[in-house]
Amino acid sequence: MSSLPNVVILGDYERALRRFSSWEKLEKQANLTFHHEPLRDEALYEAVKNAEIIAIVRDRAPFNEAMIARLPKLKFLMFTGERNGTLDASALVARNIPIACSPGGPSKDTTAELTWALILGASKRLVEENKLIASGGWRDQLSVLPMLAGERLGIMGLGAIGSRVARVGAAFGMEVVAWSPRMTPERAAAENAKAVSLDELLSTSKIVSMHLVAGPGTKGLISADQLASMRPDSILVNTSRAALINMGDLQKALSAGRPGQAAIDVFDVEPLPEKDPLRNTPNLLVTPHLGFIAEPIFEAFAKGITETLEAWLDQKPVPHPYKPS
Repeated sequence: MSSLPNVVILGDYERALRRFSSWEKLEKQANLTFHHEPLRDEALYEAVKNAEIIAIVRDRAPFNEAMIARLPKLKFLMFTGERNGTLDASALVARNIPIACSPGGPSKDTTAELTWALILGASKRLVEENKLIASGGWRDQLSVLPMLAGERLGIMGLGAIGSRVARVGAAFGMEVVAWSPRMTPERAAAENAKAVSLDELLSTSKIVSMHLVAGPGTKGLISADQLASMRPDSILVNTSRAALINMGDLQKALSAGRPGQAAIDVFDVEPLPEKDPLRNTPNLLVTPHLGFIAEPIFEAFAKGITETLEAWLDQKPVPHPYKPS
């Protein structure tokens, strides 16, 4: 029977990790098992019950306290990127199990790019116009489209991603306003934006783009009342975290016409279940969490995993230890 440690790698949906790094050394040091499908609950437990080391792509495999308690063999866990919203890090700390992360690559750039793809796709109704062409049609009454120049762009969260989105909006000739729980006029002015209240941002912006961290003060921030205050021609865009929005309320709000449209890349359950009504909700443009799906990012993920696991197995300091805040 092999004495090599069991290493389980979770969430490699794209089958990209082997393509972007060398695994030869690790193949000699450990028994490697890759999982390319979503795993939860008992299926997840069966996959990791004998693991001594677990590596997760982003937060694609949820580990709560109860699950961690069922893994007596676990000695080390790592994930890619800087945050993991589905990991109970305190349960690992309580057992003195070290945690590491890895660089996330240029995910802020790619997420900003996708945000603008969604804004433009929704405002110019690209999917509908493409379907019209494919069906043999041409322009119809819906083809008289609005412009973004001169309109108000509301940014919720003016951090690394939100500020990138704001700069593109300014380049399009939009007026940029911003809100976050800790926003100040000076912080907004540094990005050529105006700080406003959340109520004003929602009620006056043509485009509302969300770039907040989902935490105790922001989860469920946007629900029925906030959605009802939005302009009937507005577009709500979320490339951050699904927990920021009550998605059931969003479906009802779209039916009621406020906001006029939404464009969403993140969901409460991913992959989105096959029968989920969000797949076919009118005036909703959806993408399958593409914000960080790019070659340079997966190269960073793959190399981050191999470098970290090699260091751990060689009993050397890991490059990016994770310390829960």
